[in-house]
Amino acid sequence: MTAPDISIIIPCYNEVENVGPVVEALEKTLSGFRWEVLFVDDNSPDGTMDAVQRLAETKPYVRGLLRIGRRGLSSAVIEGALSVSAPLIAVMDGDLQHDERCLPDMIAILQSNQADVVVASRHVAGGSNEGLSNGWRRFLSNSGIWAAQTLLGVSLTDPMSGFFVIRRSTFIGRVPFLDGTGFKILLDILIALPDRLRVREVPMTFRDRAHGESKLNSGVIFSFIRRMVKHGFHHHPAPAFGITAFIGLTLMWVTRELFPCKKN
Repeated sequence: MTAPDISIIIPCYNEVENVGPVVEALEKTLSGFRWEVLFVDDNSPDGTMDAVQRLAETKPYVRGLLRIGRRGLSSAVIEGALSVSAPLIAVMDGDLQHDERCLPDMIAILQSNQADVVVASRHVAGGSNEGLSNGWRRFLSNSGIWAAQTLLGVSLTDPMSGFFVIRRSTFIGRVPFLDGTGFKILLDILIALPDRLRVREVPMTFRDRAHGESKLNSGVIFSFIRRMVKHGFHHHPAPAFGITAFIGLTLMWVTRELFPCKKN
């Protein structure tokens, strides 16, 4: 079997209804490429991995990696990247909100050596954030973008994007320096080492969720705050405390509103 040009890594949890539609969408979009998709599943109780394995029986480009006793998007992506051999790696969600039709342009930019990383952005001309209809979640996303740009000096319109394509060699070279926690691994990749990567953005329409529920929770938010504290002081020590404190207090309040503690 010929090696793939690109491996698409999809970290997932409770996405059983989305597995088939995601593969069908990729088949249409990547018909002219050699590709594979790797679903990295954190032992979903809804049978996500069973759905992946059924497809894999007849579609050799569908693979599954089951993780037992481990959780988290960033660590899932890292383990997935270490288990593939294609020269390019794409990372995208398994809930159909990321527009897979961006992939051909993203692949072409990397194959022509115009960039080291290509990010699908909701905030460049032609992009749209219409799938993020919840006002609080839109606020959290915008706050995260502002924090990344202000504290970390990340010059992207959408540093919180979860959809990007990167050279495998670039990714593997940064793995030892990645935090490995949380849900925004793109940000970790960009700031893991002092040398700047060549980054391009392409417009993406962030779509409505087809099935399942958002994985955003209080743990994810506090993990992001911790990362801002850790890296913010390294990049901009003088204003970092005040900015991070403001971000932290604001997000903690929003977290309380979005995810109230359940009473016994």
